[in-house]
Formats: sequence, structure tokens, C-alpha cells
Amino acid sequence: MKASEALVLAAVLVALVLSGCGKAEPGTTYQGYVEGEFVYVAGKLPGRLDALRVSRGDMVAAGQELYVLEHAYEAQGLALAEAELRQAEDTLRDKQKGLRTEEIDQLVADLRRAEAAHELSRLEFDRRVKLYADATIAKEELDNARTTHTKNREQVRELEAKLATGKLPSRIDQVKAAAAAVEAARARVGQAKWNLEQMSRPAGVAGFVYDTLHYQGEWVAAGTPVVALLPPGNVKARFFVPEAVAGSLVLGQSVRVAFDGGREPLAATVSYISPKVEYTPPVIYSQGFREKLVMMVEASFPPDVAAGLHPGQPIDVSLAAPAGARAAGGAK
Repeated sequence: MKASEALVLAAVLVALVLSGCGKAEPGTTYQGYVEGEFVYVAGKLPGRLDALRVSRGDMVAAGQELYVLEHAYEAQGLALAEAELRQAEDTLRDKQKGLRTEEIDQLVADLRRAEAAHELSRLEFDRRVKLYADATIAKEELDNARTTHTKNREQVRELEAKLATGKLPSRIDQVKAAAAAVEAARARVGQAKWNLEQMSRPAGVAGFVYDTLHYQGEWVAAGTPVVALLPPGNVKARFFVPEAVAGSLVLGQSVRVAFDGGREPLAATVSYISPKVEYTPPVIYSQGFREKLVMMVEASFPPDVAAGLHPGQPIDVSLAAPAGARAAGGAK
């Protein structure tokens, strides 16, 4: 064999060996653990924990009440806001209509009385005009009759104007101001309802009550979690593979997860491949160092399978062929 042919054959063998280092050997397992992503339920307002509706180990549905804080102050605030809203609405309705019926009736009676006085003064004035023409009375009496007649006539006109105005609503700017007051009162009612709702918290998702973080009677600060939930969909397998093997993994690839006490491995699906290498030595990478690098991979379970696993539980993961899976580009 020629020296050049020997070099080519050696290079091919080396390439085959290196290519084999980038794939998982059949039966190879990788260590990991069960990871749980918890949902911590908290409120935005502080208060004393008056009632804890759940216990550790319970299964809760979405929307189920978990706990209740003291809320007498918030309940009174809502009652006050609702009373202010009713008052503002009454004021608006009053501005949108004229005087009350009783007030209108009073104006009508005053108008009728003024009209009678006006008619009487007109007759008296007409008589005084004739008497003055016959030189029976002095001009002063005629002037007094004329003045009384004119005053009574203007009184009628004034009451007619008041009656017409009384049947009209308030001026448009007053109505707008009353309407704005109603909207402000409604906003205060909404805010008071929100404050009251914060004193009892429902479960945002269905899941397992992993822990309760406060006891009844304790003071709970704003934003402090009271209950920790673990939805089944938040339970996953987390394991580590060599850097060379990670390059052959794809999202959606099936894996088998074995754990102590399990009758048979569980099926899971690769859902995340970390884009960064862990346990990296602070030196230039040689071939030996690269073999020590690992990458974190996560796989998700069906919800019914995840319900039987426990966060922190050690597992062994074996890889299956990635047929039909989409290429991995790092994080999903």
C-alpha cells in the first residue's frame, strides 16, 4: 500500500470515529430529574388570612376559591361607592327634567291669580279712562289705575316665563357636569369592587396544591404568595446530554424516562434544547475538554402521566430516533 493511500484510509477511519462520537449509542441513558414550574397565587392588597379553602395535596379546578383575606374595610368602601353612584344618578335625572309636578302646579296657580288681577286692573283702568274723559276724576287717579294695570300685566308675563322655564331641563353644561359625576362614581364603584375581589383569590389554572405558604390568622403582605399550585402541564423531565450528542437532538423527538419504582419507562417529548453549554472550563477547548461539556434538555409529558411524577425526582432518560421531527435550532 502506498503512503498516500494509507494516509487517506487513516483520515477516513478518524472521520468515522469522530462522527460516531456525535450520536448516542443504543441503550445509553442520561441522568436528570423531574422539574416543576409552580404557579404562586398572591393578591395585590395586604390583609389577615381569614380562611384557607385548600390543603396541600388537593386538586383544584380553574376558578376555585383558594383563600380569603379580611375584607370588612373593602366591603364598606364598596357600599359607600355604590351609595355615591345612586346619589349622582339621582342628581343627573333631576337635571334632565324640569320642576317637580307640585312646583309646576304652584306656578300655574300663581299665574291664574295674576291673570285675574290683570283682568280686574284692566277693567278698572278702562273705567278711569271714561271718568277722566268726563272730567269726573283727577289725572292722578287715572295714572294710578294705568300703573296698576301695567304692573299686573308684567306680573302675568313673568309667571308665564317661569312656567315655561320650569318645564325645561337644566342648562346643557349642568347636565354634562352631572353626567360626568355619574361616570366618576361608576369608576369608583369598579375600583371598590376590584379591591374587594383582591381579598379572595381563585385558582387561575387547574392543578395540584403543592404547598400552602401561610396559616389562617397570619398577616399576608401585598404580593406575597399564599398557595403554590403545580399544573400537570408544568411538570417536565430535565436531563443533560454531552455537547456532541445535543447536536443530533431535535424538538419533538421522543424519549423514554425511567425512575425508581416505575414499572416501565414513560414516554416524553423533547420540548426545549438549551442554546448554551454548561460546565464550561475556562480554557481553549481541546477535544478532551469538549467531551466534558453538557447541554440541558427538557422533555414534556402528557398531563395524565405528569400527574404521577414529583419535582426533584431523579430519572434516567434514553433517546429515541428523531424520525419526522423538525430540526432543532436552540430554544423553542
